[in-house]
Amino acid sequence: MTLNPLNIGRRFVVARRRNIVIVVGLALAALSVFYTWRVSVDMKHEDQMAIEKLREDERNAVEMWEDILRSTNFGGQMMYNPELLKELAEHTNVPLIVADERLNVWVTNLPEEVVLDPQRLRAEIMRMSETNKPISVSYGIMHQTTITIYFGTTDYDALVSSAHRDALTLFPYVQLIIIIIFAIFAYIAFSSTRQNEQNRVWVGLAKETAHQLGTPTSSLLGWIEYLRSQPVDQMAVDEMSKDLAHLMKIVDRFSKIGSETQLTPMNINEVIGDTVMYFRRRIPRNVTLSYNGLAMAPIRVSINAALFEWVIENLMKNSLDALQGQGAIDVEVVDNGAVVYVEVSDTGKGISKGNWERIFEPGFTTKTRGWGLGLSLSRRIIEEYHGGKIAVVRSEAGKGTTIRVTLKRREGDE
Repeated sequence: MTLNPLNIGRRFVVARRRNIVIVVGLALAALSVFYTWRVSVDMKHEDQMAIEKLREDERNAVEMWEDILRSTNFGGQMMYNPELLKELAEHTNVPLIVADERLNVWVTNLPEEVVLDPQRLRAEIMRMSETNKPISVSYGIMHQTTITIYFGTTDYDALVSSAHRDALTLFPYVQLIIIIIFAIFAYIAFSSTRQNEQNRVWVGLAKETAHQLGTPTSSLLGWIEYLRSQPVDQMAVDEMSKDLAHLMKIVDRFSKIGSETQLTPMNINEVIGDTVMYFRRRIPRNVTLSYNGLAMAPIRVSINAALFEWVIENLMKNSLDALQGQGAIDVEVVDNGAVVYVEVSDTGKGISKGNWERIFEPGFTTKTRGWGLGLSLSRRIIEEYHGGKIAVVRSEAGKGTTIRVTLKRREGDE
Protein backbone atom coordinates (compact mmCIF):
# COMPACT_ATOMS: atom_id res chain seq x y z
CA MET A 1 0.00 0.00 0.00
CA THR A 2 1.28 3.48 -0.87
CA LEU A 3 0.14 6.55 1.03
CA ASN A 4 0.14 9.90 -0.75
CA PRO A 5 1.00 13.17 1.04
CA LEU A 6 -2.61 14.38 1.05
CA ASN A 7 -3.73 11.12 2.64
CA ILE A 8 -0.99 11.33 5.30
CA GLY A 9 -2.00 14.89 6.18
CA ARG A 10 -5.68 13.98 6.34
CA ARG A 11 -4.99 10.99 8.56
CA PHE A 12 -2.87 13.16 10.84
CA VAL A 13 -5.76 15.61 11.28
CA VAL A 14 -8.22 12.76 11.81
CA ALA A 15 -5.92 11.07 14.35
CA ARG A 16 -5.44 14.33 16.23
CA ARG A 17 -9.18 14.92 16.48
CA ARG A 18 -9.77 11.33 17.49
CA ASN A 19 -7.16 11.64 20.24
CA ILE A 20 -8.81 14.81 21.53
CA VAL A 21 -12.17 13.03 21.70
CA ILE A 22 -10.59 10.05 23.50
CA VAL A 23 -8.82 12.28 26.04
CA VAL A 24 -11.99 14.26 26.76
CA GLY A 25 -13.99 11.03 27.11
CA LEU A 26 -11.47 9.48 29.50
CA ALA A 27 -11.34 12.68 31.56
CA LEU A 28 -15.12 12.75 31.80
CA ALA A 29 -15.24 9.10 32.81
CA ALA A 30 -12.52 9.57 35.46
CA LEU A 31 -14.28 12.65 36.84
CA SER A 32 -17.57 10.81 36.99
CA VAL A 33 -16.05 7.79 38.75
CA PHE A 34 -14.31 10.06 41.27
CA TYR A 35 -17.58 11.86 41.95
CA THR A 36 -19.37 8.54 42.45
CA TRP A 37 -16.72 7.44 44.92
CA ARG A 38 -17.00 10.70 46.89
CA VAL A 39 -20.79 10.46 46.99
CA SER A 40 -20.53 6.87 48.22
CA VAL A 41 -18.09 7.80 51.00
CA ASP A 42 -20.17 10.80 52.11
CA MET A 43 -23.39 8.80 52.15
CA LYS A 44 -21.86 5.98 54.15
CA HIS A 45 -20.53 8.48 56.69
CA GLU A 46 -23.91 10.18 56.97
CA ASP A 47 -25.65 6.81 57.29
CA GLN A 48 -23.35 5.74 60.08
CA MET A 49 -23.90 8.97 62.01
CA ALA A 50 -27.68 8.69 61.58
CA ILE A 51 -27.66 5.05 62.73
CA GLU A 52 -25.65 5.87 65.84
CA LYS A 53 -28.03 8.72 66.65
CA LEU A 54 -31.11 6.51 66.32
CA ARG A 55 -29.56 3.74 68.36
CA GLU A 56 -28.80 6.28 71.08
CA ASP A 57 -32.43 7.43 71.01
CA GLU A 58 -33.57 3.83 71.30
CA ARG A 59 -31.39 3.20 74.35
CA ASN A 60 -32.73 6.38 75.94
CA ALA A 61 -36.32 5.28 75.27
CA VAL A 62 -35.81 1.88 76.94
CA GLU A 63 -34.17 3.57 79.92
CA MET A 64 -37.13 5.96 80.12
CA TRP A 65 -39.57 3.02 80.28
CA GLU A 66 -37.60 1.48 83.11
CA ASP A 67 -37.52 4.81 84.99
CA ILE A 68 -41.28 5.22 84.62
CA LEU A 69 -41.89 1.73 85.93
CA ARG A 70 -39.69 2.38 88.94
CA SER A 71 -41.26 5.79 89.66
CA THR A 72 -44.82 4.39 89.66
CA ASN A 73 -44.02 1.57 92.08
CA PHE A 74 -45.48 2.44 95.51
CA GLY A 75 -45.02 0.01 98.35
CA GLY A 76 -44.26 -2.88 96.03
CA GLN A 77 -47.38 -2.21 93.99
CA MET A 78 -47.38 -0.97 90.38
CA MET A 79 -50.00 1.65 89.67
CA TYR A 80 -50.98 0.91 86.06
CA ASN A 81 -51.68 4.01 83.96
CA PRO A 82 -52.85 2.92 80.47
CA GLU A 83 -53.10 6.46 79.08
CA LEU A 84 -49.51 7.15 79.98
CA LEU A 85 -48.31 3.93 78.34
CA LYS A 86 -50.25 4.66 75.17
CA GLU A 87 -48.80 8.15 74.99
CA LEU A 88 -45.30 6.78 75.42
CA ALA A 89 -45.85 4.04 72.82
CA GLU A 90 -46.96 6.56 70.21
CA HIS A 91 -43.80 8.62 70.68
CA THR A 92 -41.19 5.91 70.52
CA ASN A 93 -39.54 4.21 67.55
CA VAL A 94 -38.87 1.07 69.54
CA PRO A 95 -41.24 -1.72 68.47
CA LEU A 96 -43.05 -2.86 71.65
CA ILE A 97 -45.99 -4.86 72.91
CA VAL A 98 -47.60 -4.54 76.38
CA ALA A 99 -49.68 -7.66 77.10
CA ASP A 100 -51.07 -9.65 80.03
CA GLU A 101 -50.57 -13.33 80.90
CA ARG A 102 -53.06 -14.39 78.20
CA LEU A 103 -51.26 -12.30 75.59
CA ASN A 104 -54.10 -9.83 75.41
CA VAL A 105 -52.50 -6.71 73.95
CA TRP A 106 -53.04 -3.59 76.03
CA VAL A 107 -50.64 -1.20 74.32
CA THR A 108 -48.51 -1.55 71.15
CA ASN A 109 -47.09 0.52 68.30
CA LEU A 110 -47.10 -2.37 65.83
CA PRO A 111 -49.35 -2.35 62.74
CA GLU A 112 -52.96 -3.39 63.31
CA GLU A 113 -52.72 -6.34 60.90
CA VAL A 114 -50.01 -7.87 63.11
CA VAL A 115 -52.04 -7.39 66.32
CA LEU A 116 -55.19 -8.94 64.80
CA ASP A 117 -53.36 -12.03 63.53
CA PRO A 118 -52.66 -14.38 66.51
CA GLN A 119 -49.94 -16.30 64.69
CA ARG A 120 -48.06 -13.22 63.58
CA LEU A 121 -48.49 -11.68 67.04
CA ARG A 122 -47.00 -14.75 68.76
CA ALA A 123 -44.13 -14.81 66.25
CA GLU A 124 -43.41 -11.14 66.92
CA ILE A 125 -43.45 -11.68 70.71
CA MET A 126 -41.07 -14.62 70.33
CA ARG A 127 -38.71 -12.54 68.18
CA MET A 128 -38.74 -9.65 70.68
CA SER A 129 -38.17 -12.04 73.61
CA GLU A 130 -35.09 -13.44 71.85
CA THR A 131 -33.77 -9.96 71.11
CA ASN A 132 -34.36 -8.29 74.51
CA LYS A 133 -35.36 -9.62 77.92
CA PRO A 134 -39.07 -8.77 78.58
CA ILE A 135 -39.97 -6.57 81.57
CA SER A 136 -42.74 -8.00 83.78
CA VAL A 137 -44.71 -5.79 86.21
CA SER A 138 -47.41 -6.71 88.76
CA TYR A 139 -50.09 -4.27 89.88
CA GLY A 140 -53.23 -4.22 91.98
CA ILE A 141 -53.83 -5.54 95.49
CA MET A 142 -51.95 -8.78 96.16
CA HIS A 143 -50.40 -8.57 92.66
CA GLN A 144 -53.57 -9.79 91.01
CA THR A 145 -52.42 -8.90 87.47
CA THR A 146 -49.05 -9.10 85.72
CA ILE A 147 -48.28 -7.26 82.51
CA THR A 148 -45.23 -7.85 80.36
CA ILE A 149 -43.47 -5.35 78.13
CA TYR A 150 -41.86 -6.93 75.05
CA PHE A 151 -39.61 -4.69 72.95
CA GLY A 152 -37.36 -5.23 69.98
CA THR A 153 -34.65 -3.39 68.07
CA THR A 154 -35.17 -1.32 64.96
CA ASP A 155 -33.24 -2.43 61.83
CA TYR A 156 -31.62 0.93 61.39
CA ASP A 157 -29.21 -0.27 58.70
CA ALA A 158 -32.12 -1.11 56.41
CA LEU A 159 -34.30 1.82 57.52
CA VAL A 160 -31.76 4.61 57.20
CA SER A 161 -29.58 3.35 54.35
CA SER A 162 -32.21 1.99 51.97
CA ALA A 163 -32.72 5.26 50.09
CA HIS A 164 -29.01 6.00 49.95
CA ARG A 165 -28.22 2.45 48.95
CA ASP A 166 -30.75 2.61 46.11
CA ALA A 167 -29.20 5.87 44.93
CA LEU A 168 -25.72 4.40 45.02
CA THR A 169 -26.92 1.31 43.16
CA LEU A 170 -28.57 3.27 40.38
CA PHE A 171 -26.00 6.01 40.05
CA PRO A 172 -23.29 3.96 38.24
CA TYR A 173 -25.85 2.91 35.63
CA VAL A 174 -26.94 6.51 35.14
CA GLN A 175 -23.29 7.46 34.92
CA LEU A 176 -22.63 4.78 32.29
CA ILE A 177 -25.62 5.90 30.24
CA ILE A 178 -24.37 9.49 30.32
CA ILE A 179 -20.91 8.41 29.15
CA ILE A 180 -22.40 6.28 26.35
CA ILE A 181 -24.60 9.17 25.22
CA PHE A 182 -21.58 11.47 25.23
CA ALA A 183 -19.57 8.93 23.22
CA ILE A 184 -22.38 8.58 20.65
CA PHE A 185 -22.74 12.32 20.20
CA ALA A 186 -18.96 12.75 20.02
CA TYR A 187 -18.71 10.03 17.37
CA ILE A 188 -21.55 11.55 15.33
CA ALA A 189 -20.01 15.01 15.53
CA PHE A 190 -16.57 13.67 14.67
CA SER A 191 -17.86 11.61 11.73
CA SER A 192 -19.95 14.49 10.44
CA THR A 193 -17.00 16.88 10.62
CA ARG A 194 -14.74 14.38 8.91
CA GLN A 195 -17.30 13.70 6.17
CA ASN A 196 -17.90 17.40 5.55
CA GLU A 197 -14.19 18.01 5.35
CA GLN A 198 -13.77 15.19 2.85
CA ASN A 199 -16.64 16.52 0.76
CA ARG A 200 -15.15 20.00 0.65
CA VAL A 201 -11.78 18.60 -0.40
CA TRP A 202 -13.39 16.45 -3.13
CA VAL A 203 -15.48 19.29 -4.52
CA GLY A 204 -12.67 21.85 -4.37
CA LEU A 205 -10.19 19.51 -6.04
CA ALA A 206 -12.65 18.57 -8.77
CA LYS A 207 -13.68 22.14 -9.55
CA GLU A 208 -10.08 23.35 -9.64
CA THR A 209 -9.06 20.45 -11.91
CA ALA A 210 -11.88 21.22 -14.35
CA HIS A 211 -10.92 24.88 -14.34
CA GLN A 212 -7.23 24.17 -14.97
CA LEU A 213 -7.98 21.76 -17.83
CA GLY A 214 -10.31 24.18 -19.57
CA THR A 215 -7.64 26.36 -21.15
CA PRO A 216 -5.38 23.63 -22.66
CA THR A 217 -8.35 21.67 -24.05
CA SER A 218 -9.62 24.77 -25.82
CA SER A 219 -6.16 25.32 -27.24
CA LEU A 220 -5.87 21.71 -28.41
CA LEU A 221 -9.22 21.98 -30.13
CA GLY A 222 -7.86 24.88 -32.17
CA TRP A 223 -4.69 22.97 -33.08
CA ILE A 224 -6.70 19.96 -34.30
CA GLU A 225 -8.77 22.20 -36.56
CA TYR A 226 -5.54 23.61 -37.90
CA LEU A 227 -4.13 20.11 -38.58
CA ARG A 228 -7.27 19.19 -40.54
CA SER A 229 -6.36 21.88 -43.03
CA GLN A 230 -2.80 20.61 -43.41
CA PRO A 231 -1.45 17.78 -45.63
CA VAL A 232 -1.03 15.29 -42.76
CA ASP A 233 -2.42 11.83 -42.01
CA GLN A 234 -6.07 12.57 -41.29
CA MET A 235 -6.60 9.20 -39.56
CA ALA A 236 -4.08 10.29 -36.94
CA VAL A 237 -5.89 13.60 -36.63
CA ASP A 238 -9.17 11.73 -36.13
CA GLU A 239 -7.67 9.70 -33.30
CA MET A 240 -6.28 12.84 -31.72
CA SER A 241 -9.73 14.37 -32.00
CA LYS A 242 -11.20 11.37 -30.19
CA ASP A 243 -8.63 11.72 -27.42
CA LEU A 244 -9.46 15.41 -27.10
CA ALA A 245 -13.17 14.61 -26.96
CA HIS A 246 -12.41 12.13 -24.20
CA LEU A 247 -10.36 14.75 -22.37
CA MET A 248 -13.26 17.18 -22.60
CA LYS A 249 -15.49 14.50 -21.12
CA ILE A 250 -13.10 14.26 -18.20
CA VAL A 251 -13.28 18.03 -17.69
CA ASP A 252 -17.08 17.80 -17.75
CA ARG A 253 -17.01 15.00 -15.17
CA PHE A 254 -14.88 17.00 -12.77
CA SER A 255 -17.13 20.01 -13.15
CA LYS A 256 -20.14 17.88 -12.12
CA ILE A 257 -18.62 16.82 -8.78
CA GLY A 258 -20.42 18.64 -5.99
CA SER A 259 -23.28 19.74 -8.25
CA GLU A 260 -26.75 18.28 -8.41
CA THR A 261 -26.55 15.19 -10.60
CA GLN A 262 -29.22 14.69 -13.22
CA LEU A 263 -30.04 11.05 -14.00
CA THR A 264 -31.43 10.23 -17.42
CA PRO A 265 -32.96 6.93 -18.63
CA MET A 266 -30.41 5.54 -21.09
CA ASN A 267 -29.46 2.33 -22.87
CA ILE A 268 -26.69 1.15 -20.59
CA ASN A 269 -25.45 -1.31 -23.23
CA GLU A 270 -24.45 1.55 -25.56
CA VAL A 271 -22.98 3.75 -22.82
CA ILE A 272 -20.63 0.98 -21.73
CA GLY A 273 -20.00 -0.01 -25.35
CA ASP A 274 -18.70 3.45 -26.26
CA THR A 275 -16.20 3.32 -23.39
CA VAL A 276 -15.07 -0.22 -24.31
CA MET A 277 -14.58 0.72 -27.98
CA TYR A 278 -12.47 3.73 -27.00
CA PHE A 279 -10.24 1.55 -24.81
CA ARG A 280 -9.80 -1.23 -27.40
CA ARG A 281 -7.63 1.04 -29.60
CA ARG A 282 -5.46 2.04 -26.66
CA ILE A 283 -4.64 -1.17 -24.80
CA PRO A 284 -1.46 -3.26 -25.23
CA ARG A 285 -1.39 -5.89 -27.99
CA ASN A 286 -1.21 -8.77 -25.56
CA VAL A 287 -4.38 -7.69 -23.73
CA THR A 288 -7.83 -8.70 -25.00
CA LEU A 289 -10.97 -6.75 -24.11
CA SER A 290 -14.36 -8.42 -24.55
CA TYR A 291 -17.87 -7.07 -24.04
CA ASN A 292 -21.25 -8.81 -24.28
CA GLY A 293 -23.58 -5.82 -24.01
CA LEU A 294 -23.91 -4.93 -27.70
CA ALA A 295 -25.28 -8.39 -28.49
CA MET A 296 -28.04 -8.10 -25.86
CA ALA A 297 -31.46 -6.49 -25.88
CA PRO A 298 -31.27 -2.85 -24.73
CA ILE A 299 -31.42 -2.33 -20.95
CA ARG A 300 -32.57 1.10 -19.81
CA VAL A 301 -31.21 2.45 -16.53
CA SER A 302 -31.38 5.95 -15.08
CA ILE A 303 -27.76 7.16 -15.02
CA ASN A 304 -25.58 10.19 -15.58
CA ALA A 305 -23.63 9.06 -18.62
CA ALA A 306 -20.54 11.21 -18.03
CA LEU A 307 -20.09 10.03 -14.44
CA PHE A 308 -21.04 6.41 -15.09
CA GLU A 309 -18.52 6.17 -17.97
CA TRP A 310 -15.94 7.45 -15.50
CA VAL A 311 -16.62 4.47 -13.23
CA ILE A 312 -16.26 1.97 -16.08
CA GLU A 313 -13.01 3.62 -17.17
CA ASN A 314 -11.62 3.44 -13.63
CA LEU A 315 -12.47 -0.26 -13.39
CA MET A 316 -10.87 -1.05 -16.75
CA LYS A 317 -7.76 1.00 -15.90
CA ASN A 318 -7.35 -0.93 -12.65
CA SER A 319 -7.71 -4.18 -14.59
CA LEU A 320 -5.04 -3.05 -17.08
CA ASP A 321 -2.67 -2.22 -14.22
CA ALA A 322 -3.29 -5.66 -12.69
CA LEU A 323 -2.52 -7.43 -16.00
CA GLN A 324 0.88 -5.76 -16.38
CA GLY A 325 0.74 -5.86 -20.16
CA GLN A 326 -0.66 -9.37 -20.73
CA GLY A 327 -4.02 -11.04 -20.09
CA ALA A 328 -7.73 -10.52 -20.63
CA ILE A 329 -10.45 -8.11 -19.51
CA ASP A 330 -14.10 -9.06 -19.73
CA VAL A 331 -16.88 -6.48 -19.32
CA GLU A 332 -20.26 -8.14 -18.89
CA VAL A 333 -23.80 -6.81 -18.44
CA VAL A 334 -26.18 -9.14 -16.59
CA ASP A 335 -29.94 -8.55 -16.62
CA ASN A 336 -31.21 -9.75 -13.23
CA GLY A 337 -34.79 -8.51 -13.34
CA ALA A 338 -35.17 -5.62 -10.90
CA VAL A 339 -31.44 -4.87 -10.96
CA VAL A 340 -28.66 -4.83 -13.54
CA TYR A 341 -25.12 -6.10 -12.88
CA VAL A 342 -22.10 -4.66 -14.66
CA GLU A 343 -19.07 -6.84 -14.00
CA VAL A 344 -15.49 -6.04 -14.94
CA SER A 345 -13.23 -9.11 -14.68
CA ASP A 346 -9.53 -9.56 -15.38
CA THR A 347 -6.91 -12.32 -15.26
CA GLY A 348 -4.46 -10.22 -13.24
CA LYS A 349 -2.65 -10.70 -9.94
CA GLY A 350 -5.78 -10.59 -7.79
CA ILE A 351 -6.60 -8.86 -4.48
CA SER A 352 -6.16 -10.38 -1.03
CA LYS A 353 -9.40 -11.01 0.88
CA GLY A 354 -8.46 -8.49 3.56
CA ASN A 355 -8.27 -5.69 0.98
CA TRP A 356 -11.59 -6.30 -0.79
CA GLU A 357 -13.21 -3.48 1.13
CA ARG A 358 -10.13 -1.33 1.71
CA ILE A 359 -9.48 -0.74 -1.99
CA PHE A 360 -12.47 1.64 -1.99
CA GLU A 361 -11.01 3.78 0.81
CA PRO A 362 -9.50 7.15 -0.21
CA GLY A 363 -5.70 6.96 -0.35
CA PHE A 364 -5.42 3.16 -0.35
CA THR A 365 -3.49 1.66 -3.26
CA THR A 366 -1.35 -1.39 -3.92
CA LYS A 367 0.49 0.33 -6.78
CA THR A 368 4.00 1.74 -6.48
CA ARG A 369 2.64 4.96 -7.97
CA GLY A 370 -0.86 6.24 -7.50
CA TRP A 371 -3.07 8.32 -5.26
CA GLY A 372 -5.64 5.67 -4.42
CA LEU A 373 -8.59 7.82 -5.50
CA GLY A 374 -10.05 6.03 -8.54
CA LEU A 375 -12.05 3.31 -6.82
CA SER A 376 -13.01 5.62 -3.95
CA LEU A 377 -14.42 8.07 -6.48
CA SER A 378 -16.17 5.22 -8.30
CA ARG A 379 -17.92 4.15 -5.09
CA ARG A 380 -19.01 7.72 -4.42
CA ILE A 381 -20.46 8.04 -7.93
CA ILE A 382 -22.30 4.71 -7.82
CA GLU A 383 -23.61 4.79 -4.24
CA GLU A 384 -24.25 8.49 -3.62
CA TYR A 385 -25.22 9.68 -7.08
CA HIS A 386 -26.85 6.57 -8.57
CA GLY A 387 -28.14 4.76 -5.48
CA GLY A 388 -26.36 1.55 -6.46
CA LYS A 389 -23.59 -0.65 -5.05
CA ILE A 390 -20.05 -1.53 -6.03
CA ALA A 391 -18.00 -4.36 -4.54
CA VAL A 392 -15.43 -7.05 -5.19
CA VAL A 393 -17.34 -10.31 -5.75
CA ARG A 394 -14.46 -12.62 -6.74
CA SER A 395 -10.70 -12.44 -6.49
CA GLU A 396 -7.92 -15.00 -6.26
CA ALA A 397 -4.18 -14.50 -6.23
CA GLY A 398 -2.72 -15.12 -9.67
CA LYS A 399 -6.13 -15.74 -11.27
CA GLY A 400 -7.80 -12.34 -11.37
CA THR A 401 -10.54 -10.17 -9.92
CA THR A 402 -14.19 -9.38 -10.62
CA ILE A 403 -15.75 -6.11 -9.46
CA ARG A 404 -19.53 -5.77 -9.74
CA VAL A 405 -21.62 -2.61 -10.07
CA THR A 406 -25.29 -3.08 -9.16
CA LEU A 407 -27.91 -0.61 -10.42
CA LYS A 408 -31.69 -0.55 -10.22
CA ARG A 409 -33.50 -0.92 -13.49
CA ARG A 410 -35.72 1.90 -14.63
CA GLU A 411 -39.28 1.26 -13.40
CA GLY A 412 -41.53 -0.14 -16.10
CA ASP A 413 -38.64 -1.51 -18.17
CA GLU A 414 -38.32 -4.93 -16.53
